[in-house]
Amino acid sequence: MNNAVFEKAKKIIAVLEQNGFEAYMIGGFPRDLLLQKESGDIDLTTNALPEETKRCFSGYRVVETGLRHGTVTVLFEGTPFEITTYRVDSASADHRHPDSVRFSRSLRDDAARRDFTVNAIAYHPDRGFLDFFGGQEDLQNRIIRCIGSPEDRFEEDALRILRALRFSSVLNFEIEPETEKALCKKKELLRGVSRERVFAELKKLLCGEGVERVLLRYTEILSVVLPQLAPMKGFDQKSPYHCFDLLAHTARATARIAPAPRLRLAALLHDIGKPDCFSLDENGIGHFYGHYEKSAELAEKLLSSLKADRETKERVVLLVRHHDSPIEPREAVVKRRLRKLGGEAFFELLALMRADTLALAPKYHGRTEELDAVEAMAREILAREDCFSLKSLAVNGDDLLALGYRGKEIGAALEALLDAVTENRAPNEKEALLRYLDDRT
Repeated sequence: MNNAVFEKAKKIIAVLEQNGFEAYMIGGFPRDLLLQKESGDIDLTTNALPEETKRCFSGYRVVETGLRHGTVTVLFEGTPFEITTYRVDSASADHRHPDSVRFSRSLRDDAARRDFTVNAIAYHPDRGFLDFFGGQEDLQNRIIRCIGSPEDRFEEDALRILRALRFSSVLNFEIEPETEKALCKKKELLRGVSRERVFAELKKLLCGEGVERVLLRYTEILSVVLPQLAPMKGFDQKSPYHCFDLLAHTARATARIAPAPRLRLAALLHDIGKPDCFSLDENGIGHFYGHYEKSAELAEKLLSSLKADRETKERVVLLVRHHDSPIEPREAVVKRRLRKLGGEAFFELLALMRADTLALAPKYHGRTEELDAVEAMAREILAREDCFSLKSLAVNGDDLLALGYRGKEIGAALEALLDAVTENRAPNEKEALLRYLDDRT
């Protein structure tokens, strides 16, 4: 718990109560408090109407975040807090936003409109937890359950379908059977959810502890927003390297890489081109020639459709494209890769290769030892500050201009010098490099 933020939230509740209203922390914070997990922002709910909340905090900066839905943001002692009036939501024509909102003076009414029981627990610093729908019991039993009718909850907001899978992955909870049935029945509603919101939920889902289980159990639902998953399920790779079908291999790789969004995305997408590249040889062994290029192409299209940010898209595509390119534990080879990829991407690529290897048949897991050797060599090269990029070369373009090089000749000469240094054919010293150039002509 962020104690400073918690103390500020308590002060906000006190201000509202001093003005004759009630207020509680609700949603993720009480859930995480019960789970003894670190929590992010603290959301507050109150029976004060938005205008009344604004008057209570007239001495602070107040932003009308969503007055129609009863939300104002108060910048309290340097920290923004969303304060939302108790409300009851109507049905939703677009399966995303309520057609109308009615404010209420009842905390129970507000809790009833929320998605899952574990997210409808309220907390007051003096009164403790208020739980109208069995959320604490579901937390103890590690269950995700909708409040009321699951079908109604998903009709009201289709994003809740992905949120259910996200919480199942992140908390590593099972989904209650009736909620699970409704997920499957209403999955097509996801097509109407904005791609940006889908992508935001997917990134959180992929970084969850239960991601392997969720990917394998809820493939049909996820295929609505990740259509490339469907042909991977049950796909027999017919290879001695693989004892799992393509989707199971992918899910295992995803779960075995660090829980950072772009690493998990790279693991999820690293083999999506395989079904399009499959061929059988005369011995009945499966091959996937060029699958890394096809996977990179499909990954770029998918991430573009999900409105992924440019940096994430470019890095994921890069990792997917190079994941099947072996790296020998030789300094010249490692330097060339560091030069081509840059240090950060190089180590991310090793992480992807390691996860990919650990998702193979067990007898091939020993291949990670070579990756460990490559990583140790790369870190030693970086620690020595060896030259493997043009910017660290002892000769630059001005030096070559002075020697009479022009235009494209300069770039070609610099690349030749960098190759020579990388492969230990010349030291990274100005005079030695100029002599090397002279000897080549």
